[in-house]
Amino acid sequence: MARGNKNKKFRHQALLKLIEENPFLTDEKLADKLGVSIQTIRLDRLELGISELRERTKSMAQEVYSELRSLNKQELVGDLLSLELGKRAISLLQTTEAMAFQNNNIVRGHYIFGQANSLAVAVIDATVALTKEANIKYLKPVYGGERLVAIADVIKQEGNTYYVEVNTSSDDKQVFHGKFVIIQKGEVKTNG
Repeated sequence: MARGNKNKKFRHQALLKLIEENPFLTDEKLADKLGVSIQTIRLDRLELGISELRERTKSMAQEVYSELRSLNKQELVGDLLSLELGKRAISLLQTTEAMAFQNNNIVRGHYIFGQANSLAVAVIDATVALTKEANIKYLKPVYGGERLVAIADVIKQEGNTYYVEVNTSSDDKQVFHGKFVIIQKGEVKTNG
């Protein structure tokens, strides 16, 4: 009995660490990584008070939308999960078969680009931010049903010009990389 409790405690610690590192992991992925059943993961989450992926994502998104300045919620492709204006932003796009070509279920590129571009604009701390230039690479095909996590990082700022890199991944595999030049047209918000 003591050994079982020890294994459970170790598994709980590992589960907490995995979710902290990547809150977008599904129960299936967590079960694979920890070598247990999906039901065990669900029971462990329940014991630890960790909500399911959909609820974790929804609560993260609700907290950050109020910080958006250059776009409104409807203009963003995907769900905004994290936003540090002028620094970094993260979004999640749940792709569907409707976004994909009918003959091969590969998601059309404009959805992937739309997520990356809107995130690059959203990270800018201005009332108006416009894309001046984009250098993009599609690295792997994305299929309908995959979850895309895009991370935008402001690499450099020169006056009202921002250089933003966006990396998009699915299942921890990078599928898209983009370098965006974004021009700020509005006033920068200051605290005070």
